[in-house]
Amino acid sequence: MILVGRLGSILFWSVIAAAFIGPGTVTTAASAGAGFGPRLLWALTFSTLACLLLQEASARLTVVSGRSLGEALADRYPRGVGRVLTLVLVLGAVVLGCAAYEAGNILGGVAGAALGIALPTAWLTLGCGALAALLLWWGSPAAVARTLSLFVAAMGIAFVATAFYLQPPLGAVVRGAVVPEAPAGSALLILALVGTTVVPYNLFLGSGLARGQSLPELRFGLTVAVLLGGAISMAVVVVGATVEGPFSFAALVAVLETRIGPWARYFFAGGLFAAGLSSAITAPLAAAITARDLFPNAAWGERSRPFRGVWLAVLAVGVGFGLSGVKPVPAIIAAQAFNGVLLPLVALYLFLAVNDRRLMGEARNGWLANLLLGSVVLVAWVLGARNVWLALAKLWP
Repeated sequence: MILVGRLGSILFWSVIAAAFIGPGTVTTAASAGAGFGPRLLWALTFSTLACLLLQEASARLTVVSGRSLGEALADRYPRGVGRVLTLVLVLGAVVLGCAAYEAGNILGGVAGAALGIALPTAWLTLGCGALAALLLWWGSPAAVARTLSLFVAAMGIAFVATAFYLQPPLGAVVRGAVVPEAPAGSALLILALVGTTVVPYNLFLGSGLARGQSLPELRFGLTVAVLLGGAISMAVVVVGATVEGPFSFAALVAVLETRIGPWARYFFAGGLFAAGLSSAITAPLAAAITARDLFPNAAWGERSRPFRGVWLAVLAVGVGFGLSGVKPVPAIIAAQAFNGVLLPLVALYLFLAVNDRRLMGEARNGWLANLLLGSVVLVAWVLGARNVWLALAKLWP
């Protein structure tokens, strides 16, 4: 029974790996491999551990206090300026951010499907959107989370098997994973590898899903799922390292077919499709859970019109942009700016909340947990400043 419970916990928390391994992560990791080989793997080692620490803190907050991260923020700032700022930042970053990046998730899944299926892009876009909508409509958040474990498994098999067949030098991979170095021109990629793994809406998603979980099983399942997600991202870096010259998915597939055979196209296509579709499901779900937690009301059931209306709107935005061919650049810039402000604030709030005796009791942080989580909070502020700077640079080059 213990084994079954732990396996179920891993499957359940695979939703977090499915959320942070999207097309953006695949592109960033593959680009890092193409540009610097395995030398930037250490950035993924750090970001995976940072993701685990923050996700554990947000989930533990829910299990111990009975309040999700969104509810805790709503309780802490029930009215006045604090309430307005909380709603603007959280809804702006999470709901707007999910909608803005949903187009990239859909198009990423379509790009993967197009590598293996010769169908018009519009048909593939509608197919991805319809599949995501069906899973969200008929499944509860818990059922959706367990379904997404299949996509994580598909990603893992595709990318890890491809990396294994490439037979990279093991010593260089191990060194790259544990020895920090920043080759010339790698600074933005290092920050991008961390930023694409540690994202604000996943904290609200994980916290909202943690209800009814026991703390030991939660920690076990979350740890294994996040570490597996980090391993998949590292495999993408190794696969990307085969590309010489400018990176593109077409260039990568051509190299893989030459190096290990025609089947590599379908493995990579399946992994990219799974990454896109899984993120296309988790982004709307995270937006709906966050909105529900910020506006606690009996009307916000999992099958209610408001809950379904939020995720349906986010999904529709992504499919609409995918069909139109227009990139949602202004919305993505705004989302980057909001996320740049929200991530450090939420990380700081989590740090304070898990040290609050009234909320956490004996489950509050010890000195070692505070040292580790405090380091992550510091990096979150650096990432936040970087995202705001990039958003401003796009508006005023």
